[in-house]
Amino acid sequence: MLPLGVRSVWRSVVLLSVLATGQPESACTSRRCLAKMLMDKSLMSQPQERSCNHTIFVPFMEYQTLSVVSTQSVPTPPAVGKLQDTKNLRLISRMQASLVWIDLDLAWDTADYEYDEMVLPVAKVWTPELHVTNGINTDMKHSSQDLLVYSNGTVKHSVTLSAEINCEVNLFNYPFAFDACPVAIQAWTKDGCGTELELGDLKMVDGTHGDWQTESATYQKQRDDRNYILVSLSIRYLNPFITLMLPSILIILADMISFSLPLTGGERNSFKVTLVLSFTMFLVILNDILPGDSQCSPVIRTHFCVCLVLLVVSMLISMMLTRFAKDGRVVFCLCLRRSRPENSVDERDEVKGERWEKQ
Repeated sequence: MLPLGVRSVWRSVVLLSVLATGQPESACTSRRCLAKMLMDKSLMSQPQERSCNHTIFVPFMEYQTLSVVSTQSVPTPPAVGKLQDTKNLRLISRMQASLVWIDLDLAWDTADYEYDEMVLPVAKVWTPELHVTNGINTDMKHSSQDLLVYSNGTVKHSVTLSAEINCEVNLFNYPFAFDACPVAIQAWTKDGCGTELELGDLKMVDGTHGDWQTESATYQKQRDDRNYILVSLSIRYLNPFITLMLPSILIILADMISFSLPLTGGERNSFKVTLVLSFTMFLVILNDILPGDSQCSPVIRTHFCVCLVLLVVSMLISMMLTRFAKDGRVVFCLCLRRSRPENSVDERDEVKGERWEKQ
């Protein structure tokens, strides 16, 4: 039998060892221990409760038009200036979205861990994917390698979405054209399962790039499973007006003033022929650049056709006036006359002289 004091000491040692070995996990209550506990769950699939459809909230999205480019570059001479191929336009845009969703498997009890939020790596948990369904090229990148998780299972994250969209802009009023280009944003869904987006606020930044300007960007929902950002575009008409319309107006003005040149010598006609040829070459160069493949041809093509007709009519009138000033008639006629020998003319003169002497 051990003494009473030794027995009580022994019981205390055994009790302390049991307590020390019985709760090794609960002793670690730091954020890293909490993160390790959540990452060990390997929650890489979409949160699924009673329904296989999960809602993703997008409280804020920032839209930016990077550029409006053409699918192919058409070389232009320096005299024509820098012009853009308006037949095939593509909108290159960037969207930065804040995402919020709920994953109850990532929740924890604040009685065990006294933290209300913590940071987890993006690669260790499931994150939603956004797509631009009408985009030719779409690329989604995480704005950060970490995301924020709250104790109730709420997850906050942000992504950057880059897209290239083929825009069919109405260019009837070119170079004073304006139209809207839809950008369709959608999360993955299949047969009622997947993710559904609920959009919040939208902000547009930095809308001026090149010849095109972004007037506004608003949400438009045409279907329950698809959301649109309607981007209103307008062309900055100063550069097309200087490089396209102003040269044609100056050529017509020079043709009108050329009527002050003298008719004789051929300077006026040669000048007008030069104007017609140069304007024709100008139109040949612009043929691959100006819009016109759509059902509605722009007004600027009619403007160029009218200018070319006026130049040709002016050239023909100048040639007819030159003919009238030289021969006194406008109608061109070819009169074939017989050539008589010179001795017959001399004999006729002698006969007339004899008749005159007899009288």
